[in-house]
Amino acid sequence: MGNNVVITIGREFGSGGREIGKKVADRLGIKFYDKELLQEAAKESGFCREIFENQDEKPTNSFLYSLVMDTYSINGYSSAPFLDMPLNHKVFLAQFETIKKIAEKESCVIVGRCADYALAENPNCINVFIHADKEFRTKRVAAELQVNESKAKDAIQKKDKQRASYYNYYTSKKWGDSRSYHLTLDSSALGIDKCVEMILQYRALYLMK
Repeated sequence: MGNNVVITIGREFGSGGREIGKKVADRLGIKFYDKELLQEAAKESGFCREIFENQDEKPTNSFLYSLVMDTYSINGYSSAPFLDMPLNHKVFLAQFETIKKIAEKESCVIVGRCADYALAENPNCINVFIHADKEFRTKRVAAELQVNESKAKDAIQKKDKQRASYYNYYTSKKWGDSRSYHLTLDSSALGIDKCVEMILQYRALYLMK
């Protein structure tokens, strides 16, 4: 594990968590993983990437979909207990192992996917949660998705519920609970760039202890 420091970022939809994570990674000159993690997990496990994309941060999936997609083989995951698992559990486990392997080989920023839980035993992991008020998030989502504010609010509610369900389902913790993170930052109050600065400052202090 060495001196690798991993920053994990949980985020409310529309809070700018991905943008903040990318800027932190760019400032530090380290890799950034969001959707990129799905490609790494697919490569490690033998699943095709589409399976990870369909299961991404979702606690369950349809029984029919699981039956169809479960016909794919998984290289390196052939033990009987693993083969008996539902597909969504297999995908989570493969992603979980990929996160741990990435943390062992390099410093990086990882967004979402219960990375803080996967790295709970890693002493060089900084866990951050980004949240923001509804108005701030609604404007950001409406602009990004090019929809009206009503549809943006619906998208926020759906995505937050999905992320919370996924996190709570797999970690037995509560998504967004400040006790699960080193830092919780309000991007609507601080702004995107100030959140970046605060994470970098915290990291510097963390490395000094």
